[in-house]
Amino acid sequence: MNEATKPPVSFVFFFVAWARLQRWTVPALHVQICQWLEDCDSPVRVLLVFRGAAKSTIYAVYKAWKLYCDRSSRSLIWAADDKLATKLTRDTLNVLRRHPMCGGMLPSKPGAQSFWVTGARDARNPSMEAVGVSSNATGARADDIDFDDIEVPKNIKTADARANLRNKIEESTHIAVPGAQKTYIGTPHTHDSIYFEQIGGGATALRIPLFQHLKRYEETATATRYQFDFPLGHDGLYVLTGIGRFAKILREDDDYRLYNNTVIFSSPPGAILDLCAGNAWPERFTRKDIEQRRQNTRTLNAWDSQYHLVAKPIEATRLDPSRLRMYSHEPIVREVNMQIAMFLGDVQIVGAVAYWDCSLGKIKSDDSAFVLLLTDGAGNLYWHLAIALLGELAAFDSKGQISAGQCHQIRELVIKYQIPAVDIETNGPGGFVPPILRRALMGTGCAVREVYSSTDKRKRILDAFEPPLSSRFLWAHENVIEGPVWDQMQDFNPSTRDQPDDYIDAAAGAIAATPVRIGKPVMGKAENSARVMREDWRPSSGVHEVTLEA
Repeated sequence: MNEATKPPVSFVFFFVAWARLQRWTVPALHVQICQWLEDCDSPVRVLLVFRGAAKSTIYAVYKAWKLYCDRSSRSLIWAADDKLATKLTRDTLNVLRRHPMCGGMLPSKPGAQSFWVTGARDARNPSMEAVGVSSNATGARADDIDFDDIEVPKNIKTADARANLRNKIEESTHIAVPGAQKTYIGTPHTHDSIYFEQIGGGATALRIPLFQHLKRYEETATATRYQFDFPLGHDGLYVLTGIGRFAKILREDDDYRLYNNTVIFSSPPGAILDLCAGNAWPERFTRKDIEQRRQNTRTLNAWDSQYHLVAKPIEATRLDPSRLRMYSHEPIVREVNMQIAMFLGDVQIVGAVAYWDCSLGKIKSDDSAFVLLLTDGAGNLYWHLAIALLGELAAFDSKGQISAGQCHQIRELVIKYQIPAVDIETNGPGGFVPPILRRALMGTGCAVREVYSSTDKRKRILDAFEPPLSSRFLWAHENVIEGPVWDQMQDFNPSTRDQPDDYIDAAAGAIAATPVRIGKPVMGKAENSARVMREDWRPSSGVHEVTLEA
């Protein structure tokens, strides 16, 4: 910046003054962003910073600084929708009201959607205006166009949606005045992100992932030694395994030993392994916080896009059936320490989920898939059944009792495996089935729950399977593996709409519904017979909380 255009104060100084007023501690990460925003004068620039790093907060202070330096400046804020866009203008208004250097810059009642600062020269175009990507901005003019979180999951789900988003923001070409600057701020949500496209087209970028260094071992972790080739910062090495609720940050000396540039385990970790170093904000993103964030992230691709700022095509994601851990035991119920318990070999089972994705047997329809998933106290999942129910939905005897058909088959399975609840997917033909199944199960004490999902089936399958597969927490009975499941997992293509996926879809529903504890014993008498109570095999009898994931 030459002397003629040199600002009265640097943005770093302006930001630190605001941070002191807010009682913030300013990390080096924020100073780096501030310096880049002030110094980078490229016509198109991209600020990619990991999720939760306060990039939008910093940018709001930057917009206030720009107006402090030049009250004739005009900015158009574009975001995924109007509500998101006005977050930045509201934040900027707050800075202009309270910053010690900005006294008298605002009129008495500025609007959040658009406002003019005192001394603005253009009566037609505001100092700042916020619009959603679908809103009409025709006729506007701006010196700066700021794309703040223009890309969100709901507008990039498909190639058509991404193309539509690009078409809408092309209007910025006609809004920008000669010499205007465009800035894209956000995190990528797809492999062909607008951010990557702009960088590929020559935009200047500042990219700050959560970790400066990452070494990933994606294959089944069967070794005990893993090497890395990067230096460690003052906060040391971060060793992360798995994704979703199975994710962990391992501790040195307790879980592994570190020798030179080698991580040594006493036994194979058996899960996807990330070795990381160079935490960009260790004071805020502690090991505990990172572990919680990773546990609340469903897929590795989502984690990578939000925290490593990379994403791969959904077509590149596969369900690897070789990551299933096979077993051959059948569950048995026996008395232990004066209590009834269920065991799978030497492992005590503490919960069970049965999921039925019913089909009426029409030509070209899916199988009527029934899945049983068991779980132990450590969170391991045991995929015990993946079978097709056959015949009519229900057949009645001369007394009007259900004596055959799919619902009767489920009754027999409920009694055999002491199943406490059956979930029915009510999308499509399953809508009228629950009352019939409830009638078939009367007298067993087994609950029937209706499950409706509006999530795209392919995404639901990926979200359910990737955490336990990546962490090697998903076991499967040999009969499950030898059935159609192996081929359905191996051939699963997230980009294909019509494909054989009935069993893995039902299993995804069961995984999402784990854990389930209903707290009622299962009985084997008919609905019009006296009830014969059985002891509940699940630990801690009584009423249990039911946890569902949509």
